[in-house]
Formats: sequence, C-alpha cells, structure tokens
Amino acid sequence: MTSISRTDPVGDRGDTASEEASLSAALERLLSAGIGITARAISDSEHAAALTLAQWRLLVIATHRRGPRVGELAAHLGVSVPSASRLVRRLEMRGLVETARAEDDRRATTVSATRRGRDLVDDVIAQRRGLIEQALRDQPRDRGAIAVTVIEELAARMAEFA
Repeated sequence: MTSISRTDPVGDRGDTASEEASLSAALERLLSAGIGITARAISDSEHAAALTLAQWRLLVIATHRRGPRVGELAAHLGVSVPSASRLVRRLEMRGLVETARAEDDRRATTVSATRRGRDLVDDVIAQRRGLIEQALRDQPRDRGAIAVTVIEELAARMAEFA
C-alpha cells in the first residue's frame, strides 16, 4: 500500500500544517456526509427505520465480531455498560441480536447478531453503497485509483480511534 507522506514529494506547495488542516476539514465534511447517508439508508430500510445510530453501530459490531461482551461493546461505543445493555435489550426485542452467558465467565454476557440482524446490516449497507455510487457518478474517473489508495490508508488509520 502506498504511504501518505507528511511532506509534499512534488515540491513545496505550502505549509504542511495548513495542508493537514485542510485535509482534516475535508475529511470531517466527508464523515459528516457519510453519517447522513447512513441515517438515510437506515430510514429508507423497511426493517431498520426505527434504529438509532447507536443501535446501528452496535448491530454492525455484533455482526462483524464474534460474540463481543456487553462491556466491550460499551467501550467501543463510548457509553456506559448500563447504556450498552439497554441498547442490546432493544435490539434483542426486535430479534436483531441474541445474548448468551460467556462460557469462560458466567457473569459476562456476549452479544451476537441474528440472521435477521445480519440481513438488515447487509440491506442498509447495500442502500448506503447505492447512495454513494450516485454521488460518485459524475466524478472524473482518472482520480479513482489515487482516491481509493488514500481513502483505504486513512480508513485503516482512523479505525484505530473508532
């Protein structure tokens, strides 16, 4: 994977701190738009319409990780354990997740997405991708490969903070 340099390899085009601030502001706008697109995809989904973004995040984590504990979910979401437990209960009542006692610690509860929950995640992601593809339709094709490389590297770095 190509590495993003802190200095401009083409020549001195300006202050690096200013470029990083501009990039940071642009990424913030992109992430805000992404949250908006996710919220729209959730509301457009027949089965996900009443999900909050916090419930959506929990469902995605439960779909992509194998049996996270409620405490781990709370830490990942940045909420208290009681708040995470309430989110889990709401999703469980809708049949989107199921809970079980951890085998190694009977006091701990693990959470897994049900088939219905996984299908809902797939549906919302497909709708979100469709909206993103609509936004990309009129973009010049010659920037695609560079953009993919930069976005993939930034996504990997930013995932450390999510």
